[in-house]
Amino acid sequence: MTDTQMISDALLAFLDRRTGTTWTEDADLFDSGVVSSLFALELVLHMEKSFGVSVGGADLAVENFRTVNAMTALVLRLRDPDE
Repeated sequence: MTDTQMISDALLAFLDRRTGTTWTEDADLFDSGVVSSLFALELVLHMEKSFGVSVGGADLAVENFRTVNAMTALVLRLRDPDE
């Protein structure tokens, strides 16, 4: 299993547990109405703790948290900022 798939699966499992809903990687969490500002903060903290990254500044843009694909890309970018 690739890093991308492991991160995506972990994020989907977290969302499933926290919302009681099954999500796909490209589902728009904000359009669904599930993500409040408090839940967005919880997502940030979960990502930092689970994947050993630090999210701040410009990385806190809504677009980085809109879908699991976007969050996965953010984690990968933050893990290896030279790529």
